[in-house]
Amino acid sequence: MAMYPEYMVAPIREDLTSSGFEQLMTPEEVDQAIKSEGTVLLAVNSVCGCAAAKARPALKMAVAASDKKPAKLVTVFAGMEQDAVAKAREHMLPYPPSSPSIALFKDGELVHMIERYHIEGNELNRIVDNLQGAFEEYC
Repeated sequence: MAMYPEYMVAPIREDLTSSGFEQLMTPEEVDQAIKSEGTVLLAVNSVCGCAAAKARPALKMAVAASDKKPAKLVTVFAGMEQDAVAKAREHMLPYPPSSPSIALFKDGELVHMIERYHIEGNELNRIVDNLQGAFEEYC
């Protein structure tokens, strides 16, 4: 059961999908994406203000400005496809659920995590730098 009407989240989803992120809708899609070979950047999208002001802009800026970047960009939407989000959060353990959040996987293993408190309490450019540093190290 979705927490929000689709018409409300559609433009928020599009903010990332129009920038190359694939929207994952099922637990199977999440498993397939994360367990794939190479690097996968997973964004847990959200309707909250820090997702709009910092997380999504930082994701788009970091990917656009980086020479080294993840092979695959994917997203799930907190409060909507709850089974897909739950599966994504299983892959992000031992980190507690938070949205927005950003995880980088390499060959199916979690190698870098940015939790909500890293997003809402930080400047946009620091989040971009954090992501670009992770891309440089793992991609």
